[in-house]
Amino acid sequence: MIRHDWTREEIAALFDMPFNDLLWQAQTVHRQHHDANAVQLSTLLSIKTGGCAENCGYCSQAASNETELKASKLMQVEEVLAAAREAKDSGSERFCMGAAWRSPKDRDMDAIVAMVEGVKAMGLETCMTLGMLSDEQTERLAEAGLDYYNHNLDSSPEYYDKVVTTRTYDDRLQTLERVRKAGINVCCGGIVGMGEDRADRVGFIHALATLPDHPGSVPINALVPVKGTPLGDMLEGLPEARIDDIEFVRTVAVARITMPRSVVRLSAGRESMGDATQALCFLAGANSIFTGDRLLTTGNQGSDADSRLFDKLGLKGSINDTAPEALAAE
Repeated sequence: MIRHDWTREEIAALFDMPFNDLLWQAQTVHRQHHDANAVQLSTLLSIKTGGCAENCGYCSQAASNETELKASKLMQVEEVLAAAREAKDSGSERFCMGAAWRSPKDRDMDAIVAMVEGVKAMGLETCMTLGMLSDEQTERLAEAGLDYYNHNLDSSPEYYDKVVTTRTYDDRLQTLERVRKAGINVCCGGIVGMGEDRADRVGFIHALATLPDHPGSVPINALVPVKGTPLGDMLEGLPEARIDDIEFVRTVAVARITMPRSVVRLSAGRESMGDATQALCFLAGANSIFTGDRLLTTGNQGSDADSRLFDKLGLKGSINDTAPEALAAE
């Protein structure tokens, strides 16, 4: 049964389970809904970098954060399509495009739509993350055939204002509802290791697992501390506040159990994880990764390292149940 009525107490009990029992339950649920040895390869491209008006405490792209990142303009459509072709040739099934905006300007929507249509024409799944959307912008993306829209909740409702104050939790939920009503699949997750405690990780999973429809994709990020960001500088002096590997795996496992049909993606932070930790994440139900040497602005493990790891584990870099029509059929 797919549930949307999880309580925080039930989710906390999952986190508290003996580790072996938790992984057994997560793997059992995973096998009921997914190929246990298939992992989707996705590529993420920053199509407009830096200069964002939001003040997210983890982000190098926030204009208010004193990082060395320089702002850039929106990429040209052909540049984006060339990157998408390269990603497909490297084995990616989904191409994700991110712009550092509080919300897109209407004048940019023609180019955004052309990017979606061009990437879809290559046979790739498309995903965009552009910040908050108006009704008209959402409809234009839907008409262009956008498969997924990413808009993360970041953390629990209680910890959220320790991360960002320029938009509210309700703002994020309203964007998700707008996307859902337009018929676009939701990609929504967050970041752990920002100094939050387990109760906040419980609240974060609870917020996702009680949405009217579970997100088609749930990216779980481990914070990559960036010098010059509030959270990066805080964790530099408080390394004990970072999440440890076992707790990260627990978070993946609880996400899998509470959202059985969702694709759970290992996102930022993989480059600092050893093979054993990543293997445990796959055992816990993760079945998607970002491949390549770079995410939006931070490093990534790289395709060669991924290929070696997949060979060790006997994993295949493809997945069949992530297409929107397959998710809807379930």
